[in-house]
Amino acid sequence: MGQLISKLYTLVSGLSCSVAANIVMLGLDSSGKTTILYKIKLNETVKTLPTVGFNVETVGPIKGISLTVWDIGGQEKIRRLWQHYLKNTDGLIYVVDSNDKDRLCEAREELYGILNSANMRNVPVVVIANKQDMPDALDPSIVAGCLNLDRMKKRKWKIQGACAKTGTGLFESMKAMSELIKSYKNESLLEENTNQCK
Repeated sequence: MGQLISKLYTLVSGLSCSVAANIVMLGLDSSGKTTILYKIKLNETVKTLPTVGFNVETVGPIKGISLTVWDIGGQEKIRRLWQHYLKNTDGLIYVVDSNDKDRLCEAREELYGILNSANMRNVPVVVIANKQDMPDALDPSIVAGCLNLDRMKKRKWKIQGACAKTGTGLFESMKAMSELIKSYKNESLLEENTNQCK
């Protein structure tokens, strides 16, 4: 019994040093995913074109986690390919245009399509309610309600208001993602080791 506790402690405490994590960043087209990625990576606003395929960058470490972020295009014809990027994912960043009220239902449908994938079981989610600088942008709490985020009872999640152009809220989003991943990985290790002991 003492060896088991010692082994669990070693595994869990090992997560306190820098860990690598794979993140997929998804959302409808024009929600601001690529602008967010490069604002975080380069701390500058870059001119973007619609992403056909993906962009990938490593950022951090943030809270001890280096995040490899896969920004995948959000055009309707590309969305069916999203499933191919979900394997071995440690976290999902889902970007929503808070100013695009007409497509919130579509954003919700796509989000739950992703979360229902077997590869996404209990993977933590950070929803970025982007474009908060726009005069008619919905408050993040309203976006959360429109997306039915409270339905995610067994999944760790957070919503963060942000503005990709200015960077407001982006560090907080990445910090939240890192914290959720640490918790997710700790729980996964504990569950794995508990199952081995049965």
